[in-house]
Amino acid sequence: MDEVEVVVAHSERATLRVGDVFLKVDGDQARIDVEVEAMSLAPVPTPEILWCKPPVLAIAALAGTTLGRLGGPSTGSPAAGAAIRTLHDAPLPSWQGRAGRSVVALAAELDVECELLVRNGVLPADLVTRNRQVAEAALRPWTPAFTHGDLQIAHVFVRDDEVTGIIDWSEAGRGDALYDLGTFTLGHEEHLDDVIAGYGTGIDLEVIHAWWSLRSLLAVRWLVEHGFDPFAPGCEVDVLRSRM
Repeated sequence: MDEVEVVVAHSERATLRVGDVFLKVDGDQARIDVEVEAMSLAPVPTPEILWCKPPVLAIAALAGTTLGRLGGPSTGSPAAGAAIRTLHDAPLPSWQGRAGRSVVALAAELDVECELLVRNGVLPADLVTRNRQVAEAALRPWTPAFTHGDLQIAHVFVRDDEVTGIIDWSEAGRGDALYDLGTFTLGHEEHLDDVIAGYGTGIDLEVIHAWWSLRSLLAVRWLVEHGFDPFAPGCEVDVLRSRM
């Protein structure tokens, strides 16, 4: 009998693995609907959907391995950069995604979060202030693209430098392409050149750096409150420190 492995779990959702099947449990029907629709539209390899009976989505395991994880070792891959470019060049989906939040709303959220980080003593004021300055470059007009919305390096699987699949599409939709690239390279700056080699033109490095700071500032308190450790080596707080 296959064992049940808890891949990730928090108050919003959980992912379990049973043999070669992943079961995603999500109380938000809208997120499940987006995931199914995005995988059907994305012009890149995605997991096979076995069945969907909300609040559970069952998908097949992918061949290959992930390129790495935040806080751990990683591998560069021009093929991953090329796959991301294929996604960003695809026809736009009909809905806004996580990477499509308005500049005004995002700036307001960031300002509130920075204030809370300092007021509650989560991070030093100088660290927050410096990264808020860096993050400003991401708050600019952008051309909508088909974005994944949570393109962590652990969500991309490869085998023999060929992308075999990209997982976790619940945040997908219209958005800023550089948000995806910033998320993908977060904590793995040493592989940014590999990504650029596969992705091609249209990358503003200042904006990539800005997304590293912005995403990390918004994530730290949530991670702490949900049982994760953004202070672990190579994770979000180290990313913020690298901008000092």
